[in-house]
Amino acid sequence: MGDRILEEIRQALLNYEEEEVCRLATASIEEGIDPLETIEMLTSAITDIGERFGSGELWLPELLRGAKAMNSAMPLLHEEIKSRGGKPASRGTIVIGTVFGDIHSIGLDIVATLLSANGFEVKNLGVNVTAEEFIEAVRSEEPDLLGMSALLTTTAPEQKRVIDHLVAENLRAKIKVMVGGGPITETFAREIGADGYAPTASLAVDLAVRLLAR
Repeated sequence: MGDRILEEIRQALLNYEEEEVCRLATASIEEGIDPLETIEMLTSAITDIGERFGSGELWLPELLRGAKAMNSAMPLLHEEIKSRGGKPASRGTIVIGTVFGDIHSIGLDIVATLLSANGFEVKNLGVNVTAEEFIEAVRSEEPDLLGMSALLTTTAPEQKRVIDHLVAENLRAKIKVMVGGGPITETFAREIGADGYAPTASLAVDLAVRLLAR
């Protein structure tokens, strides 16, 4: 019974069926299935969707529908974990946001969803985040990683400004920095002193895992 529900929840997510994903998540809890197993199945499905989007097989609306369906079920599963006296295993904490002057959130939200699905605790600061706000979040959250997105050529330099602030505040050595966005390249990431660059949401997860393994 348990394996059937888990497979059904995977297929529901792959079909972007938000209500069905929630119904099956509830059913899995009622059947006594370990919520971590359900999260692992959802993670497998959303990662598959992300990879298919990255390869050009899926379009952005499909990716967003998949992310929305998964996000609808995660609070139920996290609450069940808490009720059992546990907490989800964490790979690390990451603060992410789109830099000041840039109000694009789609890529940011997708990366946040995939990171959360893959075991990271994500503090999403949203869009138009100033360097000072990034620094304050680093101080208060004490994350392992800082992720910055810039979707405009004119706002890309803000990523360097944030890194310069980290250096000035003696915080740079305490955190790994990853960057991404349309105008960002591997060369630019190196030039501004970032620890890594990822061109897609799924590769951002891989990068985060690698950076924390160092």
